[in-house]
Amino acid sequence: MASIRNLIRSAIPGFILRWYRNRKKEKVRKSLDDQRISGNGYTKAMLKEQLVSMGVVPGDVLLVHSSLSKIGYVEDGPQAVIDALLEVVGEQGNVLMPTSPNAGLQLDYVRDLDVFDVRYSPSKLGVISETFRNQLGAGRSASATEPVSCIGPDCAYFTDGHIEQETPYSTQSPFYKVAARNGKILYIGVTFANAGTSLHLLEDAVTAFKFPVYYPELFDVKVRDESGELHTRKIKVHNPEMSVKRRCDELIPVFEKHGVLNYVTFGNAPTLLVDAAGMLSVMIDLYEREGITMYTPQGS
Repeated sequence: MASIRNLIRSAIPGFILRWYRNRKKEKVRKSLDDQRISGNGYTKAMLKEQLVSMGVVPGDVLLVHSSLSKIGYVEDGPQAVIDALLEVVGEQGNVLMPTSPNAGLQLDYVRDLDVFDVRYSPSKLGVISETFRNQLGAGRSASATEPVSCIGPDCAYFTDGHIEQETPYSTQSPFYKVAARNGKILYIGVTFANAGTSLHLLEDAVTAFKFPVYYPELFDVKVRDESGELHTRKIKVHNPEMSVKRRCDELIPVFEKHGVLNYVTFGNAPTLLVDAAGMLSVMIDLYEREGITMYTPQGS
């Protein structure tokens, strides 16, 4: 789980972490370069074929989490990935990507936050999401903790109203609206453990969720919107004591069993293709009948 990894990393000396990260990056760079030289990479056309094969169709609503390095070498890099997604869903489709400026604990992030700027605060969720955020025509929701960028004819529908929410997973969030529009979620080279935002919909969808997932204190945050206007909003953030108890990936076989998740491949990346509405419905049903959550994936 991402939260446990963050706690472990906090206990490791900085110079060891830097050495490890540099070594890991070098191995990834070498692997990608080997693919490029050998001609075993991917073009936009090849990625489009894979999307069509997995069942993505014109008019789809796609929420995409991604890791470029897991895809492998891609000719034209993240732009080719984005173009493939947009071209397959077509002019009537919508592509969304989480573009959070925070890759760590929400509590630490808001305590240090000066201003979240919808236009300029970069995404910390990978190069594909940051490239997508900067695309011409991309809109972005104004949640200080979990903003989502969107390209498509319904961009305003998906992004509007997020700034007003105490939590980023309410019925006015892009995550919920993807489910409401019978959208699909792609986890390209990532899993729920490091991209589990849609799992949090359950916590806001039911009355009196049984675990204290939110920190007891409300925080005032400053948000600068698309027009440059500054707003102050009260928000909730995740409780770190509960975050470390998440067992998100243990829900993968549960969703597969209920027919709302399929294993596919995008480039070289193991990928999860999820029915967003089906996943939310299964989560609510299993919570109410068996007490199943990301904290209690075997029920309670």
